[in-house]
Amino acid sequence: MKQGFVKVAAATPKVRVADCKYNADKIIKIIEEGEKERIRLLVFPELCITGYTCGDLFLQNRLLRSAREELLRIAGATKDKELLAVVGLPFLLDGKLYNMASVLYRGGILGLVPKTAIPNYSEFYEGRHFTPGFAVVRQVKVGGKMIPAGTRLLFACRELPDFVLGVEICEDIWVTIPPSSYHAMAGATVIANLSASNEAAGKGNYRKDLIKGQSAKAVCGYIYADAGDGESTTDVVFSAHNMIAENGSLLAEAERFKNKMAVSELDLEKLISERQRISTYVQQGSEEYQRIEFSWEIEKTELTRVFEKRPFVPDKKEIRDKVCDEILSMQAMGLKKRLEHTGCSQAVIGISGGLDSTLALLVTVRAFDALGLSREGIVAVTMPCFGTTDRTYQNALILAEELHTSLREVRINAAVEQHFKDIGHDGHTHDVAYENSQARERTQVLMDIANACGGMVIGTGDMSELALGWATYNGDHMSMYGVNASVPKTLVRYLVSYYAEATDNEALRSVLYDVLDTPVSPELLPPKEGEIAQKTEDIVGPYELHDFYLYYMLRYGYEPEKIYRMAVETFDGIYDKKTVYKWLYTFYRRFFAQQYKRSCLPDGPKVGSVSLSPRGDLRMPSDACVALWLEQLEGLSVD
Repeated sequence: MKQGFVKVAAATPKVRVADCKYNADKIIKIIEEGEKERIRLLVFPELCITGYTCGDLFLQNRLLRSAREELLRIAGATKDKELLAVVGLPFLLDGKLYNMASVLYRGGILGLVPKTAIPNYSEFYEGRHFTPGFAVVRQVKVGGKMIPAGTRLLFACRELPDFVLGVEICEDIWVTIPPSSYHAMAGATVIANLSASNEAAGKGNYRKDLIKGQSAKAVCGYIYADAGDGESTTDVVFSAHNMIAENGSLLAEAERFKNKMAVSELDLEKLISERQRISTYVQQGSEEYQRIEFSWEIEKTELTRVFEKRPFVPDKKEIRDKVCDEILSMQAMGLKKRLEHTGCSQAVIGISGGLDSTLALLVTVRAFDALGLSREGIVAVTMPCFGTTDRTYQNALILAEELHTSLREVRINAAVEQHFKDIGHDGHTHDVAYENSQARERTQVLMDIANACGGMVIGTGDMSELALGWATYNGDHMSMYGVNASVPKTLVRYLVSYYAEATDNEALRSVLYDVLDTPVSPELLPPKEGEIAQKTEDIVGPYELHDFYLYYMLRYGYEPEKIYRMAVETFDGIYDKKTVYKWLYTFYRRFFAQQYKRSCLPDGPKVGSVSLSPRGDLRMPSDACVALWLEQLEGLSVD
């Protein structure tokens, strides 16, 4: 549970209809197995002590009395366990029968939560037996003890304040405003749903969307436990469709018709961070709820959930292709509006034969096509200098030609050499001035060409470079509109790849693939035997690591220790712990030190959930101190 991770599960025992002792034995066995697996919240299906399909047997006192007796036995089985179990049963109270969820912990019953929405349509006849639940909390005697009962109950961990459990039952989630919405607004971060949702063709996908959607709307973790094998099949079939969702994402889904357990770890810090970030998330009504506290021993949760290596890039190709097309459209629409507003029919872009300038050129072409402007108005400028290799130079020429843009070549060697003389640089020392003089000369050339033709300079730098400050201040750092400003390096690659796959132009496809295969480099140092001598990732570190760090630091505000742990788990077998640590330390140091470059960024469109724009997503002082973050990193053991 350290760092906000809590292991949770949804389980379906194989029941015998109306055999409470048998069912309790199965439930207890699963609880014992769950404790061994260090599960901390275990949710069972609706009415699982009796079975959901008892029909008019729910009117038999013998069944109801047995269910209560077995509830106490199940509660007793949790006596020496850290596990919180949520179990369903029919519960007779003041002459009315309720479909109830019981929350069990350390040998006792913490509370009872009744079902609110009682379905009485199609195959459901619960209204024949059950009464809708009550909101006002009442004290109910069970096993000689007074237990709070009502829908307005929350179960909170003293040692882990971010864990607050709310409970709803099956049909409750299908109504217009589910009880879980109120629970979440009152502070619940986790929702348990005890369900008995029968199967029908196509219902599984709808159910899954429902669970994911509610977890997103309520910004919560959602554990859904479904009835399965063992229930009566007189009229319907249940599939044990157990699921765990977190803020719209499905973390685990059990194979249907198998009575299998769904297990994963909820990230409570992520949920709290998201609620904190969303200013429209409503927090209200907590005064109407009774909070029941319990204690957990805080320990490190072993992780089974998977974190995406490239959180900015969808894993599935069909989804990724759709997202790539949307992002290209957003970039192009952003530029289209700026061109329209300024009345520009000329765009000036420096093309190096590298990934970023290639993407910017493709976006500019799309914007011009949308405006109905001739692509000849796109002035693609190649500016060879000391570090330019023949490979990137030729690729730049082919790109400009195949995209039917206007190509201009401006060799800047002489201008940079004159500048070296002007500032007293020997021209042989390959220091920062040597490199940045070239970057600034390139920018000056582009700006002046734009002035001469009445055009606009299109920026090519991406978000990963901005995060690390890997840009020359007032050099490639500056433009009149930066189309790649919120696109991370890992995504740039997929956008170019998508364009290559989609085009019918074989020559264009070929050069795009060669660009993708070219090492990332600013090409500011002389080549070695004709090959690129300056590889960016050798200097600042792998972009796939930096994008991982950037996403979880900015999107969720995770601490360095947590990001380190997640990265070690995610990149196991790719990078060792020391490598992960080295570049994480570099990331934080550079991110804080280089904020001044981001504080004066040109305009550019936001295309994803993270952006570094000083006008939108990141309002950070340029002189903020990194000491707190590095202090935590320095305290880690990486052996």
